[in-house]
Amino acid sequence: MVINLITFASILHKQASVRSSHEVILTELEKYFTVNFIDYKDIDKLSPDDFSIIFIATGGVERLVIQHFESLPRPAILLADGMQNSLAAALEISSWLRGRGMKSEILHGELPETIKRIFVLHSNFMAQRSLFGMRIGVMGTPSSWLIASNVDYLLAKRRWGIEYTDVSLDRIYEYYGQITDDEVGEACAGLAGKALACREASPEDMIKAMRLYRAIKRIVEEERLSAITLSCFRLIDQTGTTGCLALALLNDEGIIAGCEGDLQSVFTMLAVKVLTGKNSFMANPSMINARTNEIILAHCTIGIAQTEQFIIRNHFETEIGIGIQGILPTGDVTIVKCGNESLDEYYLSTGTLVENTNYINMCRTQVRIKMNSPADYFLKTPLGNHHIMLYGNYEDILEEFLQANACKRIE
Repeated sequence: MVINLITFASILHKQASVRSSHEVILTELEKYFTVNFIDYKDIDKLSPDDFSIIFIATGGVERLVIQHFESLPRPAILLADGMQNSLAAALEISSWLRGRGMKSEILHGELPETIKRIFVLHSNFMAQRSLFGMRIGVMGTPSSWLIASNVDYLLAKRRWGIEYTDVSLDRIYEYYGQITDDEVGEACAGLAGKALACREASPEDMIKAMRLYRAIKRIVEEERLSAITLSCFRLIDQTGTTGCLALALLNDEGIIAGCEGDLQSVFTMLAVKVLTGKNSFMANPSMINARTNEIILAHCTIGIAQTEQFIIRNHFETEIGIGIQGILPTGDVTIVKCGNESLDEYYLSTGTLVENTNYINMCRTQVRIKMNSPADYFLKTPLGNHHIMLYGNYEDILEEFLQANACKRIE
């Protein structure tokens, strides 16, 4: 792991004395990282992909730093061990930066804690850089009922570096029509053989759903998409099937795929994947018990790799096509949702998946979760309908990342 240490030192201090004055902290850093010492005059030689820390080596550098304001890495991570009045200068600089809207943090204190903090900050930096330039395909338009789930494409690109790109459903219909039943027959049989059971759906339903998956995957490859959100219900009239199977298979292949054209939820799923490496479950909160802090999440698709077993069903609302009823393992989970048009708000909590339910009047995959925070959030201040569940407790990692990007937590 490489750290670029952008060094600001007063001209009153010789470079040799700067090194000797900070020998303890610099030696410790070099035990864990490859440290490149960058003179502040060479700051423009660094690229946005270089992880950089601003080393305040002496006092008296406040003006030097603000003169290079436009070139400073963002967020501004200031390292100051207190020697040569470095901490005093860092405090002044941090205050000035924050007053101009730049997030700033000072690394100072016990060396083991400083090292740990650098690892966290590097992880956040790498996740942010991974998101930069990723393309989310919006296939069709958001479902009409998602009135609170819009995203401003330009604001999202400015904040996160991601690009939403519209894809006409006509392309899906064209490719769907070009795929023959024979081309997908073997894949259908293979998937059916792995299922615990096949219920309402017919072999013809399976073939249509697999053809749709192949058509969408072709567009994903052509457009170099990292994620998609699909206007599922609008597909039905033209194809006679739903997108549930396609989304399940794409998620298993590492292409983040969400339902109903929900722009906020697909970004949340993508951020979760970049930060944790985990796939996630996009679902409706279908029942909420504020007294016991329990919720039931339900939807008709989930990545099959997230399940212990799965049953091939039809789609709940329309009773056609292919739906996936996943049987999920119990244990710790994290619930998260990024919201607002610029994706600058979020909900985050943890809980325990205690039961797979099987209500006949809900979507096919259903889980009951005992929340570790008040479930009345969903009734009082929800960030829309869909929320994202992933296995494990990732609250600290997600909180750190979202706070680093100046997002507001909704309780």
